[in-house]
Amino acid sequence: MRSLSKWLAWQEKLHPHAIDMGLDRVRHTLEALGWQRPRYPIVTVAGTNGKGSCVALTASILRAAGYRVGTFTSPHLFRYNERIRIDGSEISDASLCEAFIRIDAARGSHTLTFFEFNTLAALLVFETAGLDAMILEVGMGGRLDAVNAVDADVAIVTAIALDHCEWLGDDVEDIGREKAGIFRATRPAIFGDLDMPSSIETEAGRVGAELRRLGRDFRFTPPPGAPERPYGQDARWQWWGKARHEEDLPLPRLVGREQFANASTVLAALETLAERLPVSSEQIAAGLRAVELAGRFQVLAGDPPWIFDVAHNPDAAWVLADNLRTIPVEGRTLAICGILSDKDAGGIVKALAGSVDGWIVAGLTGARALSAAGLAERLAAAGAHVEYQAENVVAACAWAREYAHRKDRIVVFGSFLTVGPALKWAGLI
Repeated sequence: MRSLSKWLAWQEKLHPHAIDMGLDRVRHTLEALGWQRPRYPIVTVAGTNGKGSCVALTASILRAAGYRVGTFTSPHLFRYNERIRIDGSEISDASLCEAFIRIDAARGSHTLTFFEFNTLAALLVFETAGLDAMILEVGMGGRLDAVNAVDADVAIVTAIALDHCEWLGDDVEDIGREKAGIFRATRPAIFGDLDMPSSIETEAGRVGAELRRLGRDFRFTPPPGAPERPYGQDARWQWWGKARHEEDLPLPRLVGREQFANASTVLAALETLAERLPVSSEQIAAGLRAVELAGRFQVLAGDPPWIFDVAHNPDAAWVLADNLRTIPVEGRTLAICGILSDKDAGGIVKALAGSVDGWIVAGLTGARALSAAGLAERLAAAGAHVEYQAENVVAACAWAREYAHRKDRIVVFGSFLTVGPALKWAGLI
């Protein structure tokens, strides 16, 4: 096959289960391919929320320092090619197809999952890209995720919350244990949240990883300012690591107070790589100013303004609510929401109860998707006022545009499957 769309359609049907966690199939295929771990540093990023931001921040700072960086992320917003980037540029269809041909020939009788094909393709593409560093985002969990077939020089776990409980466990201790599966003996393990499950420290000790946690081994001081007010562009913040202090950092270009913790976590990881990938204070500042990541509290100014955010679980919804409070609005806040069936709709409604005045439901399609009627029922049961049910995201956006007043605002959130089509409809991707 030479068509990327045909390859992807075939991959979705090859394995009997969309999600089948384990490392044996990937390790077998890598061995058959003769893949060798590169000599340059590898950073692996796991966690419930904030993974994409940490990948983007790490890559932006390293690129500002002149390094050539490969990034692997998932899922994508609109194009599959977004998942694999070299120096910020999406990989081509032709490169992906060539990688898929090699993987298919090497897998033997193993029926790889869609995500396993994706991970293996990234590793093959990066082989010949002349990189200085590789940053890999874990898809789900950590211990049994395909990305964990690669030993990282630095492992980041951003934060732990309840999500994907069917596969990872019913409490934060179990989930933390799974995500800490990316830690390696004698290598740095960075935890980027003040609230750390004890299982993180237990697993780090068990494998002999060098654990560094936010609030103990590195910390930050945000700019002064009221929590209900956005920071000015000239605001500055500080960061302290084990042996380094940055006292005049610009705001990260990514919007939201949680980005200080994400940036601090990234700086802690980069501090451990200082001998191999040194970065100056000026390069850190340049990377913070330049970082880009679609769909993370992305604001489109207008009358009314639109906000796009991939928040898809209660913890992320609490962060979204906090960020909404920093931007006052004269009118109503209308939420276009589309989520997957395994998400906690009630928890999401609770988090946003004081921040959303009306809900517009967008139906999604796919194996784990919720129809408009199904989601409307769940939201209403949790106390949400559902204004309209739309068959799909584009229809929801079109209806909201006509329904909203100039002084209202429209927030689109709930899934990559929701935000991607909305950004495309808005002409932003």
